[in-house]
Amino acid sequence: MSDDPILYDVRDGVACITINRPARMNALDLPTLAALEDAVDRASRDVAVRVLLFTGAGDRAFVAGGDIADLDSRRGLAHYQEFAERIHAVFRKVETIDKPTIAAINGWALGGGAELLLCIDIRLAAANARIGLPEITLGMFPGAGGSQRIIRQVPLPIARELMFVGEPIGAERAAALGLVNRVVAPETLMDEAFALASKIAARSPLTLKLLKRTLLDGAEMPLGASLRYEQAMIGLVLDSDDSHEGCTAFIEKRSPNFEGR
Repeated sequence: MSDDPILYDVRDGVACITINRPARMNALDLPTLAALEDAVDRASRDVAVRVLLFTGAGDRAFVAGGDIADLDSRRGLAHYQEFAERIHAVFRKVETIDKPTIAAINGWALGGGAELLLCIDIRLAAANARIGLPEITLGMFPGAGGSQRIIRQVPLPIARELMFVGEPIGAERAAALGLVNRVVAPETLMDEAFALASKIAARSPLTLKLLKRTLLDGAEMPLGASLRYEQAMIGLVLDSDDSHEGCTAFIEKRSPNFEGR
């Protein structure tokens, strides 16, 4: 396997992005974050890529967090200016990319790994996966966006418990809380994740782009404003060739051929 910290492969419209530091449980450091950002940018620019699929190398970890030795070497201002700004920018890019994202959680997803998951649209977890925000056990708290994203994704008392106690939870518990979409057998994880990605890749890329923007932006608006925003965005969709191709294909009882126009 390559020594590159991120592996990038495109097949059938799906860009598979693998965090590739198995000897370090795929922990995130600055070079890995830079390579991850490059991969996301590459997928964003490539019109042939319609879905991004994230996973970790090996069978032990998705991402086991940040590099603790690196964190310990810094004080607050240096951390803020270097690592924190970088990880926040990269994670926000993952969260806001105009293409759907899927996580295949193949093991431990701790700290920064769990925070990365919170930025990804759809999450499949192997039955042996473990997810947690253990920063409090190190005298810290989630600082890569996790403390703010998790309170928007699970009930506040649950989010507090996960962060105050810091103990990881199993895949089934994560699914019950809504942190992951479903739990699958470890040996079928990548096949199921790729099948899901391929199904989404067959949808209109333009409509998916506008839908993602509607969901992300609308979540930050009051309901009245978000409903008006939705109305405007669906108007854009109905002005597209893809929407009419979809309707025509339905009438003609055939599969649509969406081109993103």
